This record gives sequence, C-alpha cells and structure tokens, in this order.
Amino acid sequence: MAISNIRYGEGVTKEIGMDLQNLGARRVCLMTDKNLSQLPPVNAVLNSLAKHNINFQLYDNVRVEPTDQSFLDAIKFAKREEFDAYVAVGGGSVIDTCKAANLYASSPTSEFLDYVNAPIGKGKAVTVPLKPLIAVPTTAGTGSETTGVAIFDFKELKVKTGIASRAIKPTLGIIDPLHTLSMPERIVANSGFDVLCHALESYTALPYNMRSPCPSNPIDRPAYQGSNPISDVWALHALRIVAKYLKRAIRNPEDCEARANMHLASAFAGIGFGNAGVHLCHGMSYPISGLVKTYKPKDYNVDHSLVPHGLSVVLTSPAVFAFTAQIHPERHLEAAEILGADIRTARIKDAGFILADTLRKFLFDLNVDDGLAAIGYSKADIPALVKGTLPQERVTKLSPRPQTEEDLSALFEASMKLY
Repeated sequence: MAISNIRYGEGVTKEIGMDLQNLGARRVCLMTDKNLSQLPPVNAVLNSLAKHNINFQLYDNVRVEPTDQSFLDAIKFAKREEFDAYVAVGGGSVIDTCKAANLYASSPTSEFLDYVNAPIGKGKAVTVPLKPLIAVPTTAGTGSETTGVAIFDFKELKVKTGIASRAIKPTLGIIDPLHTLSMPERIVANSGFDVLCHALESYTALPYNMRSPCPSNPIDRPAYQGSNPISDVWALHALRIVAKYLKRAIRNPEDCEARANMHLASAFAGIGFGNAGVHLCHGMSYPISGLVKTYKPKDYNVDHSLVPHGLSVVLTSPAVFAFTAQIHPERHLEAAEILGADIRTARIKDAGFILADTLRKFLFDLNVDDGLAAIGYSKADIPALVKGTLPQERVTKLSPRPQTEEDLSALFEASMKLY
C-alpha cells in the first residue's frame, strides 16, 4: 500500500509555511489556476508563505482538465527555476499538473512520453528522486492528494491518458474543509460523482491475486493492483459517506458538516483506488471527455468545451455495473444496499440491475444530464468512443469481467439515455 501523509482539519492550510520551513525549502513553486488564484484557499496559502518568509514563484496558468500542452507549459516553468519544493492548490487538474512538473523538472533529460502510460507512452519506471510536493485540494473529488496518478488529454489522439507511479504522489495532502465552502453546486456534484465511482470501481475491481502478469521487480509493479483487503475498507467507508452526505453537500452550500465529510471521503476513496485501481467507468470516461464537442457545464468558468471528469465517469456507471455484476454479485449488492436499495428479498443474479437502478435514481434526484446524448453524443459517435477506450488498458484490464469491442459498444449505447 502506498499513500501520502494526510493532515485534516479546519484551517490547517495556515501551517503550510511551517511545513516548507521544516523541509528546508528555499525556492517554492506554487501552482493553481486562474479562477482559484482570486479565492480564499490560495489567499490562505499566500498568507502562510508570507508569514514564514517562504520564497516562491506563482504559476496560475493550470488548465482545468489539462492537456499534454498545458502539462508541457507547466513543466517548462518548473524547469526554468531551481525549485526545491512544490505546492499545488486546487482540484485534480492542478495537483496532477504539479506532479508532472515536479517529475520532469527532476528528470530534465527525459522525453515527455517516457513516463506516460503504455501503450500511448513508454510507461518507464521513475527512478529519479523528486522534490517534496504539498497538495491542498479545493474540491472533494479526485483524491489526487493521495495518489501517484496524473491524468491529461492527449490532444493529437483525442484521448485521455496519464502518468502512474508511486514516485509522483504528494509528500503531504492538506485537507482543509474550509476550502470546499466556495465550490458551486455542480462542481460539488461532479466532484462527488468521481468519489462515488472511485469507491465502486475499486471495490468491484479484479482481485489483486488474479492480476497478471506480476513483474518480478517491485519497481515495475503497477500502482493499480486490483481490489485488496486494505483498499476495500477505504472504498466502503467512502461509499457510506457519499450515501449519507453527497446530496446534502450539493443542495446546501452552508452545510459545513456535509462538505467536510465529502472532502474526507474524497481522500478515503483516493487511498482505496490509488492502490486497487478503477476500471470501466474511468476507462470509458477518457474518450467521453477527450472527444467533447460543444458541451459547457453549468458553474464552470472555462473558455473551452468541457465534460467535467466526474460527470464523464458517472454517466456510464449504471450500464457498467449491470455488466460487471455477474462477477462478485455480492459486492454489487452490498454497494446497492449502502446507496439505499432494499435488498432483503433480492436475488443474487439481479445484483447488477439493482445497483444500476439505484445509481439511476441517485442521479435523477440530483438533476444529472440524461445520458451521453444530453452532453452532445449520438450513436454515430460510438465507434470513436470505443476506439478511445481501447488504449486505456491500465484500467480496463482491472474490470472483473473482460470486455470485447462489441461489449464496449453496447455499454456506450446503453449509456446514451439514463432515465
């Protein structure tokens, strides 16, 4: 198991200056995005850095849903200065960008594709020492403060991929629930759907002892190793928090208890999936995000078309879990029960339908777009969506049930309309 150190509590962001002093940091790279640079979380970090006389440079050009080009811009900034520590303040986009900047600045002779996941990149093992990275998440979704994964859109292929290595995970995640109070309603919802799918996918993933091949050298083993007894604990706990608090966190921005709990659930699910991995919802989500046409979500202040990551993941979840449930149906039933289904008279063979119906009801209650058709896709797009899913073997191979191209087509078709 590999996880970052975590510090949790209201107002703990003010300690970040002391942390950097304790690390002996002399030149710090602070990364965020344009929207956040004006908001309280970044101000809290800036105040702490000033108070403790930390010398830093600000990079606020991170792109929401990063691309290979936006990663390269951040890497160029990081390489220009001799930074000895990094701070990322933001959602998964910011934290992932900062991980990539730290990696390539620490390995200046590497080509960009060296560390990108195979088969798109070379998927090389990271053997260089990285600088300390402190992550301050401002959304309750990706769990990126706990994981060794950095995701981006590879524009040329119109597909999402990433870098996965335990070496790039943050040194410390500072989880300050005050930061989630500035999140608009749809960002809370879409971030929460990411937590939901992280928990469901890691709990239903192929078991760790059925994965193959198992590389003989530990450095070559993937961060995502299949469902396992420790990840299961974190995934189920995160799922229970989602069931109890997500609707409350979305509907009432003043509900500090709900938002604080979702902030923790994001980290808990991150610990679960950061070691177990995710499978089909995430594998299929990457082309859904990458091939976006004109969709612009409510509450996102961006100048480009965008399918938020959590939305791209959750729209296929009813179809996916109906498909995977014939393997480990009892786990699918258990998940449905946690999310509110009455399973007292349920038959084990109906586990997939029950979980799918429970998810549909959950999404309908939260006004989620009615399937892929509602965000601009049609049946004519299915071949391109399947083609974009095929390279995502890092996650699709963790599905408990193997899938053919025909299976993927059927799953996309079933996800066109949800209700």
